[in-house]
Amino acid sequence: MSDDEARGDEQPTAEADLSDRSFETIDVEIGERTDHVATVTIDRPDARNALNGTVREELKTALPALESDEQVRVVVLTGSDEAKAFVAGADVGELRERDLVAQREKSKRPRVYEVVDDLELPVIARVNGHALGGGLELATACDVRIADERAKLGQPEITLGLIPGGGGTQRLPRLVGPGQAKRLILSGDVIGADEARDIGLVEEVCSPDTLDETVYDLAESMAANSPLALEYAKSALQASARMPLDRGIDYESELFVQLFATADKNEGIDAFFEDREPEWDGR
Repeated sequence: MSDDEARGDEQPTAEADLSDRSFETIDVEIGERTDHVATVTIDRPDARNALNGTVREELKTALPALESDEQVRVVVLTGSDEAKAFVAGADVGELRERDLVAQREKSKRPRVYEVVDDLELPVIARVNGHALGGGLELATACDVRIADERAKLGQPEITLGLIPGGGGTQRLPRLVGPGQAKRLILSGDVIGADEARDIGLVEEVCSPDTLDETVYDLAESMAANSPLALEYAKSALQASARMPLDRGIDYESELFVQLFATADKNEGIDAFFEDREPEWDGR
């Protein structure tokens, strides 16, 4: 794997300005909760936010566009609370109508899961309800997962005569270990948020009343940092799962060195010595 691949440089591009875009199944808000944080909300309440073709394409348009917005440093990805779900799964009706040829075409990369995983910006999954099948695959493609205590999570594809097809057999073992991944995928069992936390599938579980505070406190803490350092840190972390140890250490070192050519490095150190908050330029 090349260094460019580790940093996700193969993802699709899109126009940065989303202000004049009208989406059918998602909402995009920038800076409404906290500065430099974008919230992308999947909003198909009648279908419990199931991932149909429209949702996938709109996410693939909106998320890369946020990378080019200088106001955005962190993304929160969630489902509409009205649906009482993060994403309840793929649209099963669409799957039923496809044959092998049609599904092979739909499975060409980059899919929405790769777009999320490869995004230069940190992505926090606000798991406000059920995250099943493709919904859990979308959550595991994010960098951090914070769940409502009422959420249910699982990969039940096997109960439909299928297997996970959006990276579930690859990302889930890296998060929870092969044994737990096999238990969930081969049984199709759905687990609660507390058990998901216990096995490392989510990082934190909150009551409904504290979910937003926890999510946006973390997002604000991330967004307070240099956007270049955030990008490079995420890239180095991604490399830990994609490169052998020696190559990953070399890659980390090269990114570390590159930051010494940035104004943000000097600003961060100057602010430290002057006991003030840094003012990042992102360059």
